Amino acid sequence: MKMKNNIAWFLAALLCFPLWSVAQQQPSGSKMEWFKNAKLGIFIHWGIYAVDGISESWSFHNGTITYDDYMKQLQGFGAQAYQPQQWAELIKQSGARYAVITAKHHDGVALWDTRMNELSTVRSTPAARDLLTPFIEALRQHEIKAGIYFSLIDWSHPDYPGFLRDSSRYTADDDSLKWAAYLRFMRGQLQELSQAYHPELWWFDGDWEHSAEEWEAAGIRAALLSDNPGAIINGRLAGYGDYSTPEQHLPIASPDLPVWEMCMTMNDSWGYQPNDTNYKTASEIIHIFADVIGKGGNLLLDIGPRADGSIPEEQKQLLHEMGRWTNANHEAIFNTRAGMPAGHFYGPTTLSADSLHLYLFLSGQQKGPVMIKGLKNHIVDASILGSGQSVEPREVSKISWSKVPGLIFLQLPDAALDPVMTVVKLTLGSPLSLYRGQGHFYED
Repeated sequence: MKMKNNIAWFLAALLCFPLWSVAQQQPSGSKMEWFKNAKLGIFIHWGIYAVDGISESWSFHNGTITYDDYMKQLQGFGAQAYQPQQWAELIKQSGARYAVITAKHHDGVALWDTRMNELSTVRSTPAARDLLTPFIEALRQHEIKAGIYFSLIDWSHPDYPGFLRDSSRYTADDDSLKWAAYLRFMRGQLQELSQAYHPELWWFDGDWEHSAEEWEAAGIRAALLSDNPGAIINGRLAGYGDYSTPEQHLPIASPDLPVWEMCMTMNDSWGYQPNDTNYKTASEIIHIFADVIGKGGNLLLDIGPRADGSIPEEQKQLLHEMGRWTNANHEAIFNTRAGMPAGHFYGPTTLSADSLHLYLFLSGQQKGPVMIKGLKNHIVDASILGSGQSVEPREVSKISWSKVPGLIFLQLPDAALDPVMTVVKLTLGSPLSLYRGQGHFYED
């Protein structure tokens, strides 16, 4: 009966929604509006891999550890110190507007009480309980959007093509019945998650192992949107997502997309690894974050709790420092748009939705005047966010008979500088307008 219900859910949804792909159309602006305005999200990689502090799933896939030794970590995953309310409070304090948690990574271990198999924290670990539900509830109590990470691949499932390049590996064409059985299992888990939590965001992973047709990605999208038409889907559903997700690497140029998100670790690891002490500084993370939002993107910043559910102090401290800075400069971060293109200012900029406020991001200890080029607008007011201290703009090299604007210089008082990154707010007399020419001898 359970299998029939899963199939009915999938087929009904597929009939209700047309085939869709990123290449064919973009999601409606209103649907993506909260995500575009959110700017900061927290990624949470939590699973049995935290017991030994090794790489999540990949450690056995790449042969660093045997699969059997990897799965022995099930017996050490107790979640004794897990406090989902404190997690949500910490995320709220950081300034993040959404969070994404690994409901199931490639190893197949589910954090919720799945009925599709026995491989969950409820049935196979000393934690012996559903760890996902209380966290989703805590997020919503703090008005944080809930995102669910779900691995399409499951290297533990007997019907999946496997994770080793040996005789046990098969292709979807080799054994269509076995592949169909795996798809029923996967869709069953997605149905559980969708109907129990109605997440605002689905964060898929693992689509590289099969084509969109083999995954039946169009049907997955249709089924999920039949439960929650407002949900958005990341770009790792084999072409059937709503936005792109560059990983770890900061784009040099602004992506040619209306919405995008960069996911990044605090150190070099997604999950908890005690030997990885190569943490980025708060200043480095904030500078990266400013660059991301200056290009119109979001930052999904990762934390990796220990097996007992506690969050390492280094990670908590970085989130607290993010919170201090985002709270002081929230106006320049949230509900903004990408700022000026390169060449007008040496640093990231953002723009208010009405284009009347321009925000300049500067390294906190920057000395000397700040220069802006090609700004055609009259500056009504200039001040430093956080302190509110006024700054007097000075225009030079303006030729009376030319429409080419002069250069704007701002001299910032040392006492008003933020220790990490200072933000200057310019109030414009009209929506932002920029000169993009080459500065000819005569230009009317």
